[in-house]
Amino acid sequence: MRRRLFSMLTAVAVACATVGAAVAGGTASASSSVAAAEPYQWKNVRIDGGGFVPGIIFNQTERNLIYARTDIGGAYRWEQSSKSWTPLLDWVGLDKWGYNGVVSLATDPVETGRVYVAAGMYTNSWDPNNGAILRSADKGATWQATALPFKLGGNMPGRGMGERLAVDPNRNSIVYLGAPDGNGLWRSTDKGVTWAKVASFPNPGNYAQDPADPNGYLSHRPGVVWVTFDKSSATAGNTTQKIYVGVADKENTVYSSANGGTTWTRVAGQPTGYIAHKGVLDNTGQTLYIATSDTGGPYDGAKGDVWKLNTATGVWTQISPIPSSSADDYFGYSGLTVDRQRPGTLMVATQISWWPDVIFFRSTDSGATWTRVWDFTSYPNRSFRYTMDVSSSPWLTLGANPQPPEVAPKLGWMTESMEIDPFDSNRMMYGTGATLYGTEDLLKWDTAGAQFTIRPMVKGLEETAVLDLISPPSGAPLVSGLGDIGGFRHTNLDAVPPMMFTSPYFTSTTSLDYAETNPAVMVRSGNFADADRPNDSHVAFSTDGGANWFQGGEPGGINEGGTVAAAADGSRFVWAPKGVGVHYSVGFGNTWTASTGLPTGAVVESDRVNSSKFYGFNAGTFYASTNGGVSFTATAATGLPAVGNVKFKAVPGREGDIWLAGGETGASGIWHSTNGGASFTKLSGVTSAVNIGFGKAAPGRSYQALYTLATVGGVSGVFRSDDTGATWLRINDDQHQYGNAGEAITGDPRIYGRVYLGTNGRGILYADNGGVVPPADTVPPSRPGTPAASAITSSGATLTWTASTDAVGVSGYDVYREAGATDVKVGSPTGASFAVTGLSPDTSYSFYVIARDAAGNSSTASSPVTFRTIPGSAGSGCTAAYRVTNSWQGGFQGEVTVKNAGTAAISAWTVKWSFPNGQTITQLWSGVHTQTGADVTVKNTSWNGSLAGGASTTFGFGAGWTGTNGVPSTVTCTIG
Repeated sequence: MRRRLFSMLTAVAVACATVGAAVAGGTASASSSVAAAEPYQWKNVRIDGGGFVPGIIFNQTERNLIYARTDIGGAYRWEQSSKSWTPLLDWVGLDKWGYNGVVSLATDPVETGRVYVAAGMYTNSWDPNNGAILRSADKGATWQATALPFKLGGNMPGRGMGERLAVDPNRNSIVYLGAPDGNGLWRSTDKGVTWAKVASFPNPGNYAQDPADPNGYLSHRPGVVWVTFDKSSATAGNTTQKIYVGVADKENTVYSSANGGTTWTRVAGQPTGYIAHKGVLDNTGQTLYIATSDTGGPYDGAKGDVWKLNTATGVWTQISPIPSSSADDYFGYSGLTVDRQRPGTLMVATQISWWPDVIFFRSTDSGATWTRVWDFTSYPNRSFRYTMDVSSSPWLTLGANPQPPEVAPKLGWMTESMEIDPFDSNRMMYGTGATLYGTEDLLKWDTAGAQFTIRPMVKGLEETAVLDLISPPSGAPLVSGLGDIGGFRHTNLDAVPPMMFTSPYFTSTTSLDYAETNPAVMVRSGNFADADRPNDSHVAFSTDGGANWFQGGEPGGINEGGTVAAAADGSRFVWAPKGVGVHYSVGFGNTWTASTGLPTGAVVESDRVNSSKFYGFNAGTFYASTNGGVSFTATAATGLPAVGNVKFKAVPGREGDIWLAGGETGASGIWHSTNGGASFTKLSGVTSAVNIGFGKAAPGRSYQALYTLATVGGVSGVFRSDDTGATWLRINDDQHQYGNAGEAITGDPRIYGRVYLGTNGRGILYADNGGVVPPADTVPPSRPGTPAASAITSSGATLTWTASTDAVGVSGYDVYREAGATDVKVGSPTGASFAVTGLSPDTSYSFYVIARDAAGNSSTASSPVTFRTIPGSAGSGCTAAYRVTNSWQGGFQGEVTVKNAGTAAISAWTVKWSFPNGQTITQLWSGVHTQTGADVTVKNTSWNGSLAGGASTTFGFGAGWTGTNGVPSTVTCTIG
């Protein structure tokens, strides 16, 4: 049960906590004193639209001052010179992410620089914060905030109703707010600084879509949903006396005050049975128009009416274009607007009319008669008073080829906001579930045979929810996976792509991947309504970099896409659909076979070098597969986050190099593994993280740049590291925080410094560092301390040393064993300790250490440590010592000495190790070997298995390597 935050508030003014103003766009925060480390320039990857626009608000006294509000993507201001929208809430950070849900917006008709936003995304537990009133005196350039003692729901049911915020047109210090969930009507008398509940307002609204919803979403009560002033009831500077208020209550939906809000009454004679979504007053005709529906919307609504009230006589008249009593009314009404230049002209939209399309109605005689934007002629044919030009956003056809009476693109859906420009009768804008449309020749509607033109008016307004992003090393620079509209191949970041993914079309693409060494091969998985397309699959493939797609088969029971991964060479794929066990496919999904060892619900990724390696993660456990996803085994890694959203990725060009980010507060951060997930090291200084990605290495450096959305050193933001996470630079600033971000982040493998950031409602952002190149790091780390040997056994020891220091950061160490002319590197730990194994009993060894930094600089070698292993004893088994005897580019020769460590004779032995860098044995002598992935097993031959106490034998091998040729960290020998 949802716990009510406040059961009663008095009429005494409540001075809510006020968040201080910040310069040039936002509120002050903990990170405001931290400047961006580099001059990054942030802008959107153009898609134009992609989400629901529930509100468009024209200022009534300043021409071309127009605002738009979105349900999860903040608010925007219209720029007439460029005919584009400027985002206003990008300064909202992760701590107040819900402020991007805008349930209402009001623009001041007296001081037109003033604008107010009612911010808050959810009224249930999903949003941890209460709502707030954001106020600006400079058209949204800078803001201050007043926290409210209750939540607001910019993405809750009923969000298309309104506007809830309204400024008194005569005395603009007075601002009203209609509140949800029993909180009633609120008022500010000081331009939004403080707020108090209007105790005399009698009805907070009782409607809920589903009062019993256990999730607290459909049980939301929209409450008080619009406020309208009768400007003529007062003079400038005095409180407007007549006010009308809409309430989500089917029996009592309109209230009024005749004394400036002191007392309120239910308007007599009003219609019942429906909710007034909109209430618009035509001041010239003193007529209040309301558009009603049987639900709160925005997705539903089956009946409704349009009414007008003569405010002078109190007479209500039903003026529905199609009345609710008609069988032809299968929709509610919303999207109500009047022409301020032409009294008596009004328009209204169907709230929902999915088939064949939304309907707009227009009247020029105060609702006595209506014309439709389209009419049926001879079914299934229709005639149209409009034509649509979507050449600026061609994807709005959704790739559809519908049969009459449907057309592509649709005129719209979820049309809760439709506004005629108060200064220009020819201009009208309206919002849909996918974009914002408009026209500049609306008056052609009234001319027989003429057609007005509707075009997208959405440039700059980016509202997609981004679920995944990939930036391959060749082909298009970016491919996106999006909610609601599937995703795109972006060949030009500054141009709208022509079409989203089709064949098949996913409503939402949940996961993307490409083959690292064959990037033309791509795979995506996603969601759609299975009942609509029972023969389609939730996975698709491309062999031309995402330009064209084809679907594969799928295992049974799949309803959602989950995550999918491509082998490094594109030869196979591993898929973890949501709610279904993990499967693998050799080839392009013609058949799928269940993987073993990885639980349902795991996230999967591929190694970016070894095509046989895949990785998985679930509930704090990391899994690895070395046989192409046939089976997975839990690694020994500990300390990983068991709860919360966790993302991990493997680094291109480095086998087994993995970064993991995420978790919940208190157990969040970034972890790094260089051994295929066998163990992870948590980065210090990163106290929480959302996601991590990679991009082109900085000039002069070999390791890819890291990008993360995280809290580093107490500062939250977007960061880049050029030195393997040793140090981080903040690359966003307080005005570009994008509070709903991080489900997707990646760098560009071709352009150093470029980052792509996915948001939930503000589209895809990309940023470049303006060509800034970090200074070359030519200073090597300091000399490590002399190693100390401890825990010495007959076959190993532990080495520890004093860590090196470096101006940028030490990335790791190389441990060498002195072996005459050619010393042998035995390991490359990231920290200042290393366990040496595979030594022979009663033998003297010398080891030294060299430190490395991310720029490839190496320190002076440490002084060596010399120690002697302890002698073996009877029955103590055997030992194996591994060494590289010769090496060349792409190949090497090795030798292993097997020694009986005891005094009793043995008759057989088995040696095992795991190659750290994917080396492959090509031939082996004096032994019998098998190799599975990195794992090698060697048994004796018939002639060298018998060893007397203390005796030894050797076997040799030839092998291939790429990139790195490290020696195994552990070589074991067992008898038998």
